[in-house]
Amino acid sequence: MSTLPDTLETLAVDRPAEHVARVSLIARAMSPTFFAELPRVMAALDADPDTRAIVITGADGRFSYGLDLQAAAGSLGGVLGDPSAKNREWFLRHVRELQGSITSVADCRTPTVAAIQGWCVGGGVDLVTACDVRLASADALFSVREVRMAMVADIGSLQRLVGIVGDGHLRELALTGDDVPAADAERMNLVNRTYATEDELQGAALELAGRMAANSPLVTRGIKDVLDAERAPRVEAGLRYVAAWNAAFLPSADLQEAFTAFAEKRPPRFE
Repeated sequence: MSTLPDTLETLAVDRPAEHVARVSLIARAMSPTFFAELPRVMAALDADPDTRAIVITGADGRFSYGLDLQAAAGSLGGVLGDPSAKNREWFLRHVRELQGSITSVADCRTPTVAAIQGWCVGGGVDLVTACDVRLASADALFSVREVRMAMVADIGSLQRLVGIVGDGHLRELALTGDDVPAADAERMNLVNRTYATEDELQGAALELAGRMAANSPLVTRGIKDVLDAERAPRVEAGLRYVAAWNAAFLPSADLQEAFTAFAEKRPPRFE
């Protein structure tokens, strides 16, 4: 049986109810450490027979600000400076590793509930779309923001959102990068329900997880297996394609301009 890591820098795990574990994102953004810790935590909880449902939530009034752009700039610097086949192949492997981290949530056999408060941006949307059910507080804001950074979102949103919100809503989210408030997210089925306060959200998430945990673990895992029989191969094919597309085309003058504008705190000027 897998065991939880002795120390965690970006995540916190507690057990607020019988058979329910809660994973809290304590880091504001998704760093390389986060992507390394997430699959280890999910594997440990999935292997624990006492864990029958998992709530994934944020901290300090937000869910996640998405990818740590400073760390991303460091990892992309080599490809931007030298877009050789060697560096592009490294970047392809790097994207696949990030994808695998988020997919560890989608592949978890234990039911997962995302409890989303405040900002849920970029990689945060990737993460919540990998969960089985999404609930939000009224102050939640969602954004598939990669387009505004001259990137094609490549760790799961484009592949999983289509089965959640439908093609039209997905294209609007991905092509604009707009900020979507919780009420609109509920109307497009991005979240199942919204709650007035964060306390109400957390209570509802734990109550829902408890109802899942009260059922036969064999059957809940079987339901997930059956539901994923069609979705998982489709998502995997899309993830492979976008990783290859970004490895080929992401290094660009527009991407360099996006990171320069971010550092200089000004709007980018794309050409």
